[in-house]
Amino acid sequence: MADYPDQYRWMSSRFDKVMKAHQKLGEAVLAAGPLKKRQAHLVQLAAAAATRSEGAVHSHVRRALEAGAKPEEIYHALVLLVSTIGFPAASAAFSWARETIEKKS
Repeated sequence: MADYPDQYRWMSSRFDKVMKAHQKLGEAVLAAGPLKKRQAHLVQLAAAAATRSEGAVHSHVRRALEAGAKPEEIYHALVLLVSTIGFPAASAAFSWARETIEKKS
């Protein structure tokens, strides 16, 4: 298994079939349209920030970086949300994104 967070590994050990189906769904939605992985993960990052999902923000920042996104693109995607989801939610997403970006550096 890839370098997944502890919670994801725990869920996979308990619910292997469900998690495999979840992974297949993720692959299918990425393949469903013309967006490249980098773009798709930036869209998913915005959704994760909007729902204040810390784990999903970390995950999509990691995936966006692996797909070739630059930290500046990630930060731009998040700053675009300030007027939509509000400063506190965007600021929280920035802190989670920074943690992941700085860990990768």
